[in-house]
Amino acid sequence: MDEVAAAISDPVRRHILELLRDGDLPAGEIADRFPISRPAVSRHLRVLRESGLVRSELVGRQRRYRLDADRFTELADWLARFRRPRGWAQHLDALETEVHRTRRERRARDTTDRARGETA
Repeated sequence: MDEVAAAISDPVRRHILELLRDGDLPAGEIADRFPISRPAVSRHLRVLRESGLVRSELVGRQRRYRLDADRFTELADWLARFRRPRGWAQHLDALETEVHRTRRERRARDTTDRARGETA
């Protein structure tokens, strides 16, 4: 988890991850999207690769990078512990849904009862 947190601490690496979210890309295309040198982008890619957030594959003469989002799971689970419990909000939403359902059923029943009374 610490490796992943360290890897995403840099804005360039976070931007690389966002680029790879939509699919794999060659290293050159990734480098072209940044105003820094290719060796600097290469170092960022190495950090991401060593943390396990990206995988690389040599395809012909190109090195293609692909996101491995599974590596975020442990960090996301840990961060989720700091969110406030949403128990009450969920209970109140369920209560509101039940009230609406009951009102809808009652209106339907009243309409049916009136229709029966009018035709009888």
